[in-house]
Amino acid sequence: MTATRFVPRTRDPGGGTYAAPDARASGGPAAHVLLAPDKFKGSLDAAQVARNLAAGLRRARPGLSVAELPVADGGEGTVDALVRRGFRRRVVTVGGPTGRPVRAAFAQRGTTAVVELAQSCGLSLLPDHVPAPLTASSRGAGEVVRAALDAGARTVVLGLGGSACTDGGVGLLGALGARFTAADGRAIPDGGAGLLGLAGADLSGLDTRLAATEFVVAGDVEAPLLGPGGAAALYGPQKGAAPEDVAVLEAGLGRLLDVLTATVGTRAARMAALPGAGAAGGAGFGALVGLGARRRPGVDLVLDAVGIDRELRAATLVVTGEGAMDAQTLQGKAPLGVARRAGRAGVPVVAVCGRLSLTRDQVLAAGFLAGYSLGSLEPDPVRSIAAAASLLRAMGQVIAREHLPGPRAAATGAG
Repeated sequence: MTATRFVPRTRDPGGGTYAAPDARASGGPAAHVLLAPDKFKGSLDAAQVARNLAAGLRRARPGLSVAELPVADGGEGTVDALVRRGFRRRVVTVGGPTGRPVRAAFAQRGTTAVVELAQSCGLSLLPDHVPAPLTASSRGAGEVVRAALDAGARTVVLGLGGSACTDGGVGLLGALGARFTAADGRAIPDGGAGLLGLAGADLSGLDTRLAATEFVVAGDVEAPLLGPGGAAALYGPQKGAAPEDVAVLEAGLGRLLDVLTATVGTRAARMAALPGAGAAGGAGFGALVGLGARRRPGVDLVLDAVGIDRELRAATLVVTGEGAMDAQTLQGKAPLGVARRAGRAGVPVVAVCGRLSLTRDQVLAAGFLAGYSLGSLEPDPVRSIAAAASLLRAMGQVIAREHLPGPRAAATGAG
């Protein structure tokens, strides 16, 4: 892919829209656009984003060949992305983040199951959306894993992201037979705060089927378990934790590490320091230590499962994106993963987002020919979120005009 100089076209409060009008994919009848966006969190799921972009592209270029391939990075939307590509959706009732029953889905194909933690212990499942940073649990995720084992799974992928809990995976392991006890031998309460009273851990009761099951933890979070860049300090506030709550959660996770080190040896400390151990409130750590899981970037796993490399063979332009493109995007979220795959295939790629806070140099270095923000069309964030569908259709027309030379339909509004 030829390096392209970026020109700042318009700038919104989220950082602006950067485009290179001289960077165009091959146009005309042979043009084929692959749409591979992630969700716009709080607004549209990935399939809706792709559908509205496609409508805008076709409005500007009638008859244009477009393929829609919604993606995810291992967090919310992963199960949906895989079901659209041939996995079977299986739904079970489990305890949600606060113990209230919820309906959670996992995706299965053959003996492989993909369990998305957000389906059972996600922030969106909190009753009345009231945060529960000290008491939310990952227990429901363990119940989904057990259901996957019952369904014949022998490889289980744990998609980490979007969780409401910071319990170090104690709930997850507890649902699979592990015991975490206080000094009096009783089970500790669910949730991160309960870890402060942890005195002992017994993993001998784990489901015997786990020994013959391969576990993979998938996600974009690089955080270790502890410290200023760890599960509590970095992500606790996003789950509603006040500074004093973060201190409690950090102390609880530290206590969990001490107890598991006494139980399984120094490998617990090695696991705690690994990138991704702090994912999903430390559930990554629990899976690494208790389930012998190996880690893989979530976006790579999803992109392989949906067959993006095969789709890229026919593409002349790729459009990806997510709700906010910022520094976290560059840590391995879906748009970056798509850009890397497209770059290896020699296909130009542009990105669309609700809010863009990357510099033009960052956008260029990440491999994008252009970065487009809906904020450049509607600067008010509230209105931009509410009108995301129509704004995406309008942005699809902009992308077609700037990157797909050829016969043009009459210009229309955002609706």
